[in-house]
Amino acid sequence: MKRRELREHIFELLFRIEFNSPEEMPEQIRLFFADMEELGEEDQAYIEKKYLCIVQKLPKLDEQIEETAKGWKISRMGKVDLTILRLAVYEVEFDKDVPVGVAINEAVELAKKFGGDDSPAFINGILGKIGKKE
Repeated sequence: MKRRELREHIFELLFRIEFNSPEEMPEQIRLFFADMEELGEEDQAYIEKKYLCIVQKLPKLDEQIEETAKGWKISRMGKVDLTILRLAVYEVEFDKDVPVGVAINEAVELAKKFGGDDSPAFINGILGKIGKKE
């Protein structure tokens, strides 16, 4: 499976955090993978590992997003936009296998596919500021 597809699956799994308690997430992860029969073991391991790494860093990611998004609180952001930002900021800050430009571009593509009309510009603006710090 291509990285873009894997990233999309990570986004979909991360999105479930917004609607389920931490106690419910192990079952949500199980259900997520049960619905994806075409997924190989290696791809599943990659998705699950990256998801868990992002979840461990959520407070730091959210803090950085909120600091960068002047005038925006995490609680006011759309759930889709917030999930995309969390994934992208993780990639920019912690995943050295993903170049900053690729992380930003992929986040904008996710925003075009899953977000609202203003999502791509919003995502690009915040990530552009974060990317310049790198």
